[in-house]
Amino acid sequence: MRSRASVTGPVRWGLAAMACGVALMTAACGSSSSSAASGASSSPAASSPSSAAAVPSVSAASSALCADAAALRTSLDKLTHIQAGAGHGAVNEVKADLANVKTAATSFANDAKGRWQSQTSSLKSALTSLQTEVQKLGANPSAAAVSSAFTALGQVATAAEQLFAAVGKDCPSGT
Repeated sequence: MRSRASVTGPVRWGLAAMACGVALMTAACGSSSSSAASGASSSPAASSPSSAAAVPSVSAASSALCADAAALRTSLDKLTHIQAGAGHGAVNEVKADLANVKTAATSFANDAKGRWQSQTSSLKSALTSLQTEVQKLGANPSAAAVSSAFTALGQVATAAEQLFAAVGKDCPSGT
């Protein structure tokens, strides 16, 4: 029993560090998406009068995508805000939050119908890697497992940032 407590302590701090790192990456993602979106939204309308006529149909078609993008961001935010004091429960919380993110990513990709395929594929791949690392962390808590999970979580954040930057051009408020 004593050895479990000594292993859980470093894991708990590692998960807390992982959550803080991803929270910072997610915050950076949010600010870069909105600035990219505001720069991209003004040039198409100014350069092409016919694009103004296409805006209502694009807007109507992408409202589901924008809602999916917002839901994906919300689930990613929840994934990054784990409770460090939960110990082994934190791993279970991450697993549950990860499942929610994967569901949101799948829903987004399905509604996108091939748009942003490269970015959604990268995000799904990063989520699968994170899932593997979290499973390893749950099975054998160690500093190395925490480090691997943190690295995988960073890859998720990078992939999400790239997706939201691309989607932000069409859904500036959803990302």
